[in-house]
Amino acid sequence: MTRTLWRTAAIGLPLALTIAIPARAQTPPAGAPTNVVSAARPLSLAEAIGIAEAQSEAVGIARSAVTRARGEIYRARSQYLPQVGGTARYSRTLSSEFESVGGSAPAPDPTAPPVPPGPCDAYIRDATATTAERLAGLEDATRCATGGSPFDAFGDLPFGQKNQYSLGLDVSQPIFAGGRISATNAIARSGRRTADIELAASRAQLRLDVTEAYFDAALTDRLVQIADSSLVQTETVFRQTKIARTVGDKSEFDLLRAQVTRDNQRPLVIQRRTQRDLAYLRLKQLLNLPNDQQLLIGGDIDDAESLELAVGALPAPDTSATARATVRQADEAVAVQEGLLRIQRSQRLPAVSVSSSLGRVAYPAGGLPGWSDFRQNWSVGIGLSVPIFTGGRIRGDALVARANLDEARLRLQQTTELAALDARSSLAALAEAEAAWEASAGTAEQAARAYRIADVRFREGISTQVELSESRILLQEAQGYRALAARNLQVARVRLALLRDLPLGAGGGQQANTRAQQQQQQQQQPSQQGQTAPRQSAGGATTTSGGIVP
Repeated sequence: MTRTLWRTAAIGLPLALTIAIPARAQTPPAGAPTNVVSAARPLSLAEAIGIAEAQSEAVGIARSAVTRARGEIYRARSQYLPQVGGTARYSRTLSSEFESVGGSAPAPDPTAPPVPPGPCDAYIRDATATTAERLAGLEDATRCATGGSPFDAFGDLPFGQKNQYSLGLDVSQPIFAGGRISATNAIARSGRRTADIELAASRAQLRLDVTEAYFDAALTDRLVQIADSSLVQTETVFRQTKIARTVGDKSEFDLLRAQVTRDNQRPLVIQRRTQRDLAYLRLKQLLNLPNDQQLLIGGDIDDAESLELAVGALPAPDTSATARATVRQADEAVAVQEGLLRIQRSQRLPAVSVSSSLGRVAYPAGGLPGWSDFRQNWSVGIGLSVPIFTGGRIRGDALVARANLDEARLRLQQTTELAALDARSSLAALAEAEAAWEASAGTAEQAARAYRIADVRFREGISTQVELSESRILLQEAQGYRALAARNLQVARVRLALLRDLPLGAGGGQQANTRAQQQQQQQQQPSQQGQTAPRQSAGGATTTSGGIVP
């Protein structure tokens, strides 16, 4: 009778295990009500990358830098072309020093004859006239031309005029600048190429960050399922042991061990859910989504085909050191410093330029002038500027430019060496991730089979609870390793595909392991049996008797 009750109570274990491992896409974030799952937003990796690129501040800043570099090219190119400027000016003279030129004008003589009308040259007599007639004619012509005042001839001069209008057109063209203009244009073109490289690097870094955050969220989802499944298993074992204790098949020590094992699993479940919430918050932050937005990540991180579909087609990796974005930027920095050195050297050479100024001026007595009232001024000049003595400034500028160029070349060499090393590290990380993924497949299957055997042995009474607990812990660790290996493999693949545009060391293959080591130092997981200390597994993931800390 006792054995029958014990076996009847144990029937629910396989069913509980089946129910406790639902599809990952159906698992809501911790603390979310169950009716919110239907309103969760499905999110694929490609969609997440598209949203992030449209919302990223870093990509927007890089685009602004490209626009600024285009403006610098236009600015530098304008130095080759003539500079033309137009001016228009009106001025009103309120008081002038020329008002009293020649003294005060005499009072008009009422007895003086009127001013003869024009044309004034009609009053000039020929040689047949008498001397008196010719003098009279000259006097009439003079009075006609001056309007009766000897100072009226100054009426068309600019001195002291009440109204002054001027129109001007200035043109300047550099002829020779010692190579400064061509060097400035070369610097501007290098700046544009640098901005394009930076934009591509920002996009690649964003794609890698989103990929890491996406698979981190998928990984934490899977770890929550593993922890929940383990909690269900320990709860089932506790109920079985409690029933066996009631009928006298188990001792009080076995019951206490089962209860402690179950209670130690609950904090781990809470921790896994907290880690999942943080992973989803990081993903939402990259996508600029509201924190209360529920996301539904499709696919299973344990399924290789699902992962391949999530990542999609990747470009062929380019591991050449000279093709790396950082190396290309360093190369452009060398070109910029070479241009600056040419500019400094050009200061020793003469600068030649041609300028021309065309102006028209008018001084009407009142109102607006007509076009015929304007007088024309036109000048053309050529300028030559030669430095004679600058107190050593030109030499100092040249020394600074030379030192900057040498430093840029050395940095280019250093960056090229680091890029080659980083490429080898990325290849090694991918090989390690592939090996870990392949190894985890057999380990997970073996651990699952070992747990099924241990479960049967425990239910048949031919093994102890310790053996069952150890088998469950091994299964939990193997499943966690499998999920972590899948995450590392996909991140390593994406990083290698984006390696050409990524900064050096961005998203290294050991990043997940580094975070695991940090979490191990911050929080020591208590073992389910209260005795096993955390240990470091091969591959760098921190493990405890309660599972894996990704």
